[in-house]
Amino acid sequence: MPFSIRSNTAACSQTISEPWGSLTWLASQTLGNAEGVTVGRVIIKPGEENPRHRHNNGEEVLYLLTGRLKHWIGDKWVILDAGDTLTVPAGQAHYATNIGQEDADMIVVYSTGHRDFVPTP
Repeated sequence: MPFSIRSNTAACSQTISEPWGSLTWLASQTLGNAEGVTVGRVIIKPGEENPRHRHNNGEEVLYLLTGRLKHWIGDKWVILDAGDTLTVPAGQAHYATNIGQEDADMIVVYSTGHRDFVPTP
């Protein structure tokens, strides 16, 4: 695949709005600008949480830009502040709750061009 430059992100991304926040996909196989990685930006509103889930086909790396999260992974809670990075192994159930007063804004990267999403109880 030749290199890809996306100067107008809004025209080359996909945003999904949820009651708890939003996901904006920036690079992936689906978007046609990456084969082996998925990159996105996730916002979780104050007091909200994303659904508990796992990704069976790849690791997730989360970098928190702003805000504060309580992230459940495995059998424990981890507190994340702006500037923190969390790596979630493939197949590991997890979810995050925004415990701050502002939007939790993060970059997420998956080690696959086609990220799967499996809700878990």
